Amino acid sequence: MMLYRLRNSLNLDINMPRISVIIPAYNAGLTILETVGSVQKQTFQDFELIVINDGSKDRTLELVKSIKDDRLKIFSYENGGLPLARNRGISHATGEFIAFLDADDLWTKDKLELQLAALKQHPKAGVAYSWTCFMDVNEQREAVSFLPSPQYSFEGNVYQKLLVSDFIHSGSNTLICKQAIASVGEFDRTLKSCEDWDYWLRLATRWHFVVVPKYQILYRRTPKAMSSKVEVMEEAALIAMEKAYQAAPPELQHLKSCTLTSFHKYCAGQYLEHGTDSSEVRKARQHLWSVIRLQPKTLLDQTIQKLLIKFLLKQVFPPSTARYLFKRMRKTISISDPRLEL
Repeated sequence: MMLYRLRNSLNLDINMPRISVIIPAYNAGLTILETVGSVQKQTFQDFELIVINDGSKDRTLELVKSIKDDRLKIFSYENGGLPLARNRGISHATGEFIAFLDADDLWTKDKLELQLAALKQHPKAGVAYSWTCFMDVNEQREAVSFLPSPQYSFEGNVYQKLLVSDFIHSGSNTLICKQAIASVGEFDRTLKSCEDWDYWLRLATRWHFVVVPKYQILYRRTPKAMSSKVEVMEEAALIAMEKAYQAAPPELQHLKSCTLTSFHKYCAGQYLEHGTDSSEVRKARQHLWSVIRLQPKTLLDQTIQKLLIKFLLKQVFPPSTARYLFKRMRKTISISDPRLEL
């Protein structure tokens, strides 16, 4: 904020910030102020903050308008979905770099600073990403547990790794050079989920990626929302996967079985973690069986072994007991509470 005001006092071009932060918001009244706050607290302050109000019916627009920040720009549209909202944000962006942040996620305060520094240190890179910490919350939107993503370190040409599995995890993660965005175009608005994976893949065919080895993205998950999202994601992921392999070169077609294995593994994990009835446990079983059928050697994989244990726990114990045992199985993150970094 101080840098922004200094530029303003010197009559410099204040319409050309270094970074454009785009927040699509649909009925985000419960979280939008905290999300915007995590941007305002960034150690790097030379940014514009673009909020795309995607036809919200709650207090989202009212709350955003109450924010006092000269860098804030608000644009309202009829509801068009997340991919279109991001595209609309891109059309308004004037920064050299663009970052997307979903309206219920959070950043640690050094997210923009460290990702921008990583891009400066790697001139060939067009995309920077960080590690994600999944923030599980209860119905009152209070954080109850934190689950870290694997500490991926893929850099340079990551296309093959990304084709097998989306290690970026969410649309709230990356910082992207505007030239890179111009080179691949818009998000695919026909996808109801996995549009970010599709977008990262398109970027990876043209640009190098660089990683910031730190947990900087807090991805908020609520039980009911995740339960419904898994079904939508499951259908969209298969569509995105077919699209990805239609574009992939012949020498990488053999990886499709690995991608399917990652897909089934992810779905099984989500149904077991967030499922609330027996039908979702059955879906988890189907996905686990698909993993074993595709690649029998995965029975030796620790992740699959943990999923099988979770499946058995769901079969044997009441839901409340199974949830308690799941928490005991989780890996402890290296920082006691990621919100301390906000």
